[in-house]
Amino acid sequence: MDKIVKPFCLGAMLLAGVSAPAVAADLYEPQVVEAPAPVQAAPVATGGWYIRGDVDYHWSDFRGADYITYGPPPGTNTINNGKLDGAWSVGGGVGYKINSYLRTDVTADYLFKSGFSGNTVGSSCGGAGPCHSDERGGYSGWLLLANAYADLGTYHGITPYVGAGIGGAHIKWDDLHDPNTTERNGGTSSWRFAYALMAGASYCLTHNVSLDVGYRFTHINGGRMFEYAPVAGPGFDRGMNVNEVRAGLRYSFGGNSGDGCEEPQVAYQPPAPEPVYK
Repeated sequence: MDKIVKPFCLGAMLLAGVSAPAVAADLYEPQVVEAPAPVQAAPVATGGWYIRGDVDYHWSDFRGADYITYGPPPGTNTINNGKLDGAWSVGGGVGYKINSYLRTDVTADYLFKSGFSGNTVGSSCGGAGPCHSDERGGYSGWLLLANAYADLGTYHGITPYVGAGIGGAHIKWDDLHDPNTTERNGGTSSWRFAYALMAGASYCLTHNVSLDVGYRFTHINGGRMFEYAPVAGPGFDRGMNVNEVRAGLRYSFGGNSGDGCEEPQVAYQPPAPEPVYK
């Protein structure tokens, strides 16, 4: 009997010793290490101060003028068919970009002289009866505006926008004279109410600098145009509409123009877990 039991027990012990490591391997579970939570990308800051410089070519629509003559008899005359030549202007401003879609600035532009030519048709041009006379002159001025713009998104570095401004214009008229006579009315200057509507697009050149190209329509209210002369005056123009094609540069402080030049921000990517070998 012992000859049978002893070999059986020895075999069982050998089997247990061989299977124990396999069972231990099956029971082993590697330690689970939780990956750190992804870090959200920080939003790109788009606010900040900027300065701008602009140049434009503009043409003005003269809306007419009225004046009286002393007679005899006195009369009321109208300068119609007036034409203003195209001219250049330069300007600058300071602004603040509030966020990706809204910015504001204050601008000042100097309008170089725009020559004027027109004619008068009225009941009396310094004498009795209907008359006709030619008029020559010109105007220059300053345009001061407070503006607000809505940026409409950035596409491949190009940011279209629309805007509006409100402010005033200081218009200075040259002397008005008829080239066919010696009559001359002294020009005058005055501040007038003005407003503007604009549309355009900016293009990112560097992190700081953007190119701005656009169109601006400016309405300038009427005001005093010229003073008294021996037979006529004063005269008052009815205002003008100014159409401008503009180009300029904006420099943003802090190295962020907000027009698509920002480096892309990539969210944190955790490293891949190492493989576990059984």
